[in-house]
Amino acid sequence: MKNIIEYVENEMNTFDTKAFNSVDSLVLSQLTYVYFENIVPDAADAAPSVCIKDLLKAELFDSMLHDVRDAASNRRLLFALAASPRFRDVKMNYYIDKIDSVMETQLSAVTYLLKDRTAYVAYRGTDATFIGWKEDFNMAFMSPVPAQEEGVRYLDSLAELLSGTKGIRIGGHSKGGNIAVYSAMKCNPALQERIIGVYDHDGPGFRADVLESSDFAKINERIYKTMPQSSLIGMMLEQQENYSVVESNRVGVMQHDPFSWSVAEDDFCYAAKITSGAMYMHRTVNQWLATLTDEQRGVFVDTLFQIVKSTETSTINEFSEDWRKSAAAMLEAIKNVDGETKKFVLQTINELVKLSFKNLHRSKKLTHIHSSKMNRNTLTEPKDRLKNET
Repeated sequence: MKNIIEYVENEMNTFDTKAFNSVDSLVLSQLTYVYFENIVPDAADAAPSVCIKDLLKAELFDSMLHDVRDAASNRRLLFALAASPRFRDVKMNYYIDKIDSVMETQLSAVTYLLKDRTAYVAYRGTDATFIGWKEDFNMAFMSPVPAQEEGVRYLDSLAELLSGTKGIRIGGHSKGGNIAVYSAMKCNPALQERIIGVYDHDGPGFRADVLESSDFAKINERIYKTMPQSSLIGMMLEQQENYSVVESNRVGVMQHDPFSWSVAEDDFCYAAKITSGAMYMHRTVNQWLATLTDEQRGVFVDTLFQIVKSTETSTINEFSEDWRKSAAAMLEAIKNVDGETKKFVLQTINELVKLSFKNLHRSKKLTHIHSSKMNRNTLTEPKDRLKNET
């Protein structure tokens, strides 16, 4: 089985000869994790687009890959794309990269212009910043979050710029997939009519009121959601019914990594269903959230991230560089949390643990019942056959 890098290295067909597919979407979504400031123009520049093959001429790998998770794989992907007959002439423009610690929002996006005269608008997923991760958690009690609103504004700003295209696709990985769906729901109606596909690669779900809205109904049939077998991020919050499950060569939460997704020819390798472990986690977290009001969810998330903020680090990488110092700072910060809040947070965590054990016991019981039925069926089949033959 190939991964997305090997797919790029081996696919010789251009978009003129082979149609855009879900693997292409994940490839371009992964590329958004690279930083393109001063390389790819933003909308205000009115500058010519940059071909993917020209990214290597920038000689700015340190800045492009700074704080990017798995820089080595992303560097290999860059070189593969620059050499690829399918991707090297794809143009990039309208780059945006915003982070606001006050508004607790992180948004980055870029638009790809393909030779078949379609455009692919890609939103970056959660980066290494704690602000980006905080906004993900805010989705549990806030709708919309600022990045979703920024995503809509970005898409609407492209209406005139993309007027010459034959169609628009939108997508992203992780939070980028969620923003892609939300932006497609809320964008200008005239622009929405031109959307031919929305690709959500293991993005968090939405609150029930969003999924039940008329806005969601308008674009639901155009959504292509893919998740790995042990999806954790993609199973967060409520889910629309239509999604495909992709095989991965990693285990657990590490399957969220797009480089681990398996590809055969020009499509993903699909699995029959999400693992029982992922369903167990989804059920447990959603049941736990249901016990909390939006205000309680907000207090819980704000308190946890206030503790993380005490480490005076801004990214996961910085936190990990001296984790002992970071852990010590967090322990000291916990002492300073007021008594009522501390009591609430500890009780909330305790409820999650109890619910987790309850669901684990239930899952084991169901598995045991299923196994017993299988064993009984296996034992009776020969007798039935013998009776029928007699």
